[in-house]
Amino acid sequence: MIEPVPATHSGDEGLEQDCKGMSDEPAVVQGLVCASFNQDSTSLAIGTKDGYRLFSLASVDKLNCIHEGGESPDVYIVERLFSSSLVVVVSHSMPRRMNIYHFKKGTEICNYSYSSDILAVKLNRQRLVVCLEESIYIHNIKDMKLLKSLLNTPANRTGLCALSVNHSNSYLAYPGSTSIGEIVVFDTNSLSNMIVIPAHDSPLAAMSFNIQGTMLASASEKGTVIRVFSVPDGLRLFEFRRGMKRYVSISSLSFSADGQFLSASSNTETVHIFKLDHHSTSVEEDSSTWSSYVGKVFSAASTYLPAQVSDMMHQDRAFATVRLNMFGLKNVCTLSIIQKLPRLLVASSDGFLYIYNVDPQEGGECVLVNKHRLFNSEEEQPPPEEEPMGGGQTYAATLAMGGGQTYAATLATGGGQTYAATLATPACVEHPASAGLTGYSEDGGAKKGEVIPEHEFAAGPVRLDDEQEFPPVSSQSN
Repeated sequence: MIEPVPATHSGDEGLEQDCKGMSDEPAVVQGLVCASFNQDSTSLAIGTKDGYRLFSLASVDKLNCIHEGGESPDVYIVERLFSSSLVVVVSHSMPRRMNIYHFKKGTEICNYSYSSDILAVKLNRQRLVVCLEESIYIHNIKDMKLLKSLLNTPANRTGLCALSVNHSNSYLAYPGSTSIGEIVVFDTNSLSNMIVIPAHDSPLAAMSFNIQGTMLASASEKGTVIRVFSVPDGLRLFEFRRGMKRYVSISSLSFSADGQFLSASSNTETVHIFKLDHHSTSVEEDSSTWSSYVGKVFSAASTYLPAQVSDMMHQDRAFATVRLNMFGLKNVCTLSIIQKLPRLLVASSDGFLYIYNVDPQEGGECVLVNKHRLFNSEEEQPPPEEEPMGGGQTYAATLAMGGGQTYAATLATGGGQTYAATLATPACVEHPASAGLTGYSEDGGAKKGEVIPEHEFAAGPVRLDDEQEFPPVSSQSN
């Protein structure tokens, strides 16, 4: 979560496609409190001193503000459920109360109050999870019935937890210790513990599931090593070294839709992208090449070295990197496909969203294609020209030769397809799921909130996963 900053602006101007009201100076952030991407990285939500804002991420050239909510000021948690109109909001004015809104209709669905401050809220199409410092509450998202209370969990002052986007593998991960990096994986469908993973020697700082819910990435407070484990058996699959010279604070981890890449951002100027690729060599290469011979020597030597040195020899480095023009600011990142190309998105506490191209074949330094003010979504500047690759052809042109595929289609591949293969296949049409909401109930909650009688559910179910609500919908003024 992005740290609060002093507010220097208030008031609501008119909303059409753009959210107005920010100065030209990027270093002066006007009330930005938090930022989060939705489950499939098609939308960005930010909390502000005046409320919250939701943005469409359908275009590189334009950042459309699709809604601005002022129901609660000083919002420090805002989470949107995929591309639906359901949004969860928690404000500093009432930090123990969670409000759930249908922002398209401008109505409150329900609210819940808890025994201490709410530190995090996670949701998928099946579950809504509320994390407090020493307890976690798991709700059924279709009727908000409280299914499970995990009480007396280890002190979790930052509210660190992760919920799988895949509702079939609806796993919850949270710290199992305050002194070491132990991860508890809980199945929110069967409501039972799955496994405890001894991930790091130091306390945890970040966690994230891949979209399929089959892998879990983690980083400790030291921030030097990032590990990826299989779920639910907890086997270590990958280990990446972010750096050795200094400890950093990892602020976010994010898998690509196909599970082939993992991004990590921190309070430094560098964002790392790691490639999840098991190295394999052929028999001919094994016996004939100098590199394979050297590899064998190192592999054999590592068996005689101390465990820490041996681990370092087997750790992979970043496949691609991004150099930000800032240091010490918190940010969140995600890997997405926008307009048929793989992108890295970085939402920073300097009040900007940065969009980079990612070369899935060569990696290397990512190219900044645009940046947008989060308080003024007008075009920041025209995208710079792509740097040519081998043969004098641009990266964009190379990918364009094979056609492209929508982000929704990428999710439907089930994770067995690489970015390159995804971009080389013909485009297909998004087919949203058709689950409906039967209605919300205050029964069984942590504490009954205000009952909302005669809600719109009486007229028919609200489709929480109705992708037709995206692109932008009209905003409601309060």
